[in-house]
Amino acid sequence: MHSALLAALAASSAGAVNILDLSDATWALTNGNNVSVPGRVPSHVHLDLLASQVIDEPYNGLNDFNLRWIAWANWNYTTQLSGLSTVNTKTFLLFNGLDTFADIRFCSKPVASTNNQFRQYFFDVTDILSSCESPSPELQVEFGSAPRVTEEIKNQPGQEKFPLDLTFEFTNRQFMRKEQSDFGWDWGPAFAPAGIWQKAWVVQLSEDEIYVRNSLLDIYREGQLNNIPPDQTANWVLNASVDVIGTVPEGAYMKFKIVDSATQEEISSGDLVNVTNHGDVITGSTILGADDYMLWWANEMGPQNLYNITIDLVSASGKTLSSVTKRTGFRTIVLNLGVVSEEEIAKGVTPGNHWHFEINGQPFYAKGSNFIPPDTFWPRVTPAKIQQLFNSVVAGHMNMLRIWGGGAYSPDFMYDIADEIGILLWSEFEFGDSLYPVDSEFLENCRQEAVYNVRRVNHHPSLALWAGGNEMENYVLPLTYLSAPEMLDHFVQDPLTTHFNTLLPAVYGNSRSITYIPSSTTNGYLSINFDNPIPIVQRYNNATPGEIYGDTDYYNYAAEQAFNLSNYPVGRFANEFGFHSMPSISSWRQVVAEEDLSFNSSTIVLRNHHYPPAGLNNPDGGLNTSNFEAPGRGMGEMTMAVQMYYPSPSKADPIANFSAWCHATQIFQADFYKSQIQLYRAGSGRPERQFGSLYWQLEDIWQAPTWAGIEYDGRWKMLHNVAKDIYQPVILAPLWNLTTGILQVYVVSDLWDEVKGKASLGWVAWDGKVVDLGAASGDAGDVEFTIGAVNATLIATLDIAKLASSPIFNASDIVFVANLTASGTPPNTEATKTYTHTNWFTPTPLASAALVDPGISVEYDSGADEFVVRADKGTSMWTWVGLEDADADEVVVAFDDNGFLLRKGEEKRIGYSVINDSGKKAGWESRVSASSI
Repeated sequence: MHSALLAALAASSAGAVNILDLSDATWALTNGNNVSVPGRVPSHVHLDLLASQVIDEPYNGLNDFNLRWIAWANWNYTTQLSGLSTVNTKTFLLFNGLDTFADIRFCSKPVASTNNQFRQYFFDVTDILSSCESPSPELQVEFGSAPRVTEEIKNQPGQEKFPLDLTFEFTNRQFMRKEQSDFGWDWGPAFAPAGIWQKAWVVQLSEDEIYVRNSLLDIYREGQLNNIPPDQTANWVLNASVDVIGTVPEGAYMKFKIVDSATQEEISSGDLVNVTNHGDVITGSTILGADDYMLWWANEMGPQNLYNITIDLVSASGKTLSSVTKRTGFRTIVLNLGVVSEEEIAKGVTPGNHWHFEINGQPFYAKGSNFIPPDTFWPRVTPAKIQQLFNSVVAGHMNMLRIWGGGAYSPDFMYDIADEIGILLWSEFEFGDSLYPVDSEFLENCRQEAVYNVRRVNHHPSLALWAGGNEMENYVLPLTYLSAPEMLDHFVQDPLTTHFNTLLPAVYGNSRSITYIPSSTTNGYLSINFDNPIPIVQRYNNATPGEIYGDTDYYNYAAEQAFNLSNYPVGRFANEFGFHSMPSISSWRQVVAEEDLSFNSSTIVLRNHHYPPAGLNNPDGGLNTSNFEAPGRGMGEMTMAVQMYYPSPSKADPIANFSAWCHATQIFQADFYKSQIQLYRAGSGRPERQFGSLYWQLEDIWQAPTWAGIEYDGRWKMLHNVAKDIYQPVILAPLWNLTTGILQVYVVSDLWDEVKGKASLGWVAWDGKVVDLGAASGDAGDVEFTIGAVNATLIATLDIAKLASSPIFNASDIVFVANLTASGTPPNTEATKTYTHTNWFTPTPLASAALVDPGISVEYDSGADEFVVRADKGTSMWTWVGLEDADADEVVVAFDDNGFLLRKGEEKRIGYSVINDSGKKAGWESRVSASSI
C-alpha cells in the first residue's frame, strides 16, 4: 500500500502543461579533479562513485577514514533538459531535498544558493529559460564541501563562540542545517555526504494553473489545544491547507471527501468553510461527527483504521484546479505533562507532574526504542527496509519509536508504514547535543524547515509528538554549566529559548492535534497559558524537593555498577538508556576481511566510535586512524562487563572465539537492558507511576559496536529477543536491590483492564533438581494475584542476604525461577486471552556459578515448521538457537523465542520468520544448532 498506491494518492494538478521528473534525466557527476561519472537523482556522491566503481562499498573496512577526500571536495551534478515549453508558461525548479550547501545554475545563469538539507526549495526560472539560446538548457547543481563550508561559517566575523562543542569526527556541525550525525556520532561513521538526496522536478504551468507542492491535514477534537487532553465526546474538526506553486485564483473554494481506506466506502463529503486564500496557500475547515469514524489505535491497543481524505481546489466557475488525497486516521494523541492531582497523591503517586502519553483519552505504557538513521546514505533506505525493521518492532511488542533528533526528518513512506501497523513515532526537529546560532538568518532558515516538515507529516495518525531536539535541556545545559558556569543564564535565555520560540510556533501555528516539547529529555513546563504568544514557561531546574517531573536517560559504562537498581533514575518515563555490544560475526564479515576478525584488530577497534576517535570536545575532530586509546576504552568496557558477569569465551579456533566474544557482549547488553526495562515497567505500580520505556537504540546505521538491538541487515541481536520477551503485555519482574539484598517480585500488566492469575516461584539447581529451601525460602511458592489497569503488583519479597546465611543455600549452585499464567482482555477486544511468562534471578553472577552442560539439542519438525529445543542434563541459561555460520551469512532468521531459560527435561517449540534469504543455502533448517551460556 505504501508504494505505488500511496504515491498515486498524493496530489494532482489538473492539466499541468509539463512536469519533468528529474529522476528520469541523464546526469553527470564531476569534481574538477578528473572524476566524471554518471549521476542519479535521488542519490549521494558516494553512491554514484560506488556505482561507477571509483570506490568500493563505503562501509568496507576503514573507508570511514579512507574516503574523507570525497567529503573535502566540491561536486557538480549536471544535466541537459529537453522538451521544455517557452510559450505562455511559467517554469519552476522544485527540489524536495538538497544535501546541503548547493549553488544552482540554469542555462549558465545563477538561480539560487541553498543551505538546508531539510527544506523544500522551488525557484522561478521562467525568465532564464525564455532568454536561453540552447534548446536543451543545462541544469547544474554544485555542492560545496560541508566540512569546509562550516569551517568558513565558524570563522566569520562576529560569529558566536560556544563553550560546548561535542565533536565526534568533523567539527562545526552546529553551523549547518544538515544531518548532525553526518559529521560522526558514537555509533556511526562520518561520510558527510552530498547530493540531490530527494526527488526533484521541473514544473511548467500556464497562467491559470497551480501545482501542489505540500499540504496539511489536521484532525482534532472541537476545542482541542496542543499539549492538553481533549474532550473525547466532542466533534472532530478537519482543517485542510494546501501550498501551491502558482496562484490560487480569487473566489476559489475547497471540497472534501472521506473514504474508508479498507472498504472504499464514502463516509462523508461536502464543502470546507472558513476558507482563506493567500494566493500560495489556501486553507479551510469543517466539523465532522464525533462518532462517525472508527478510531486509529497503536499496536496491541486496537485496529489501525485508516481513511483517504481528498481535498479539491475548485475555481469560482466550478473547474477543479487541483486535488490532494492523503491517507489518515482519526485519533487524539497527547503527552500529558499536567500536575499530579490530590486524588492521585492520596492513592500513593509521588507529587509533581505527569509525563505520559494518552491515545484517544486512554493513558498507556509506551514500549519501544530509539530510531536512528538506518543508513548514512538515505537514498538507499527503501520502503522494504523500513517495513522489515517495523515488522520487527511489532513482533517485539513495541508501540512507539522515538525518531532521534540528530538525523533526518523521516520520509513519508516511513510514516505510511507506521500508520498501517500501529507504531507511534515520537518525532524531533533535527537539533542535537549542541548550542546553535541565533542570528536572524539562521533562525528563519530553521523556521522554514520546521514549517515544511510539520505540514508535510501532520496527517499521519502515527505522529505522536514533536520535540525541539535531542537532549537540548537536561544534557546540553548541564554540560554548558560545567564548561562555562558564568554563561549558563545567557544560554538558557538566548539559544535555547530562541529556538523554543522559533519551533513552537511552527507546530502550534499549523496543528492543534499534536504536543510540542522543547527537548527529548525535559522536566516539563511550569505553566501553560494559551493567552500568551508563547504559551509554555519551562520548568528547567525549578524543582520542588520530593516531587517528580520529567523523563530520564541513563548511561553508565562502569560494569561494576551494572544491575544496581539504586543507580537507575526514578522518573515518569525513560526515553534513553543503554550499553554497547558487538554485532554478530555474520555482520562483521560483510565489511571486514577474514584476517581482521579478532576483538582487538585495528579495523575492529577503529570501527568502534565509542569513544570517538579523537574524544569528545576536541576542536581538531577525529580525522585520523592513529588514536586507539578512545575506541579502545569502549572495547575494554565490553570486555570487562563480560568477564565480570559471564563465563569468558575461550575457544581454540580464533574465529570461533571472536564470534563467541561478540555473542557474549550481546548477552551482557540484553541482560543490562532487561534489568532496567523491568524496573521501569514495575514503576507503573510504584509511587513514580512510570509510563514509558524507550531504550537506546533500535537499529544499526552500519556494522560496528553500537547500542543497537537489530544489526544493519535486520538480524536480531540478543537484545531484541529479550526486549520482545520483557515487553510482553503481562510479565514477571524480579527486582534485586544490591544495597538492601532484597529481591522483590512484581507482576506487571500494561492491559487496560484487570488481570488475574497465578505465579509459581522457586529455586532450581544447575543440575536441574528442584531446591527446597524450606522456611528460609520466604515468599517462594504459588501466589495468586490481581493487577489493575496499567499497573504492577508486588507478589513476593525475598531477603537474599538472609537466605545466604542458610547452610542449605549455595548461591553458585541455584537459580530463582518464576512462572506465571494469567488471563486478561486485550484493549478494544472482548475476548479473554491467556498470558504466560518466565523470568529468573541468579544470586551470583554466572561468571562464578557452578554451571553444568545442560545437554542442549534442537531438531527441526518439518511438519509443524517449528524447531524443538530440549535440555536433557541440566538448566540452560541464555539458550540460543542459531544458524550455522555459513548459513547465517546468507540467511537472516528471527526465532519466535531466543535467549531463554530451559529447565532440565523441558521441551520448547519455536517458530520463526525469515528476514532475508539469498537463496544460496537451501535446507538451512536442518543445520540449525542450539547453545547455552
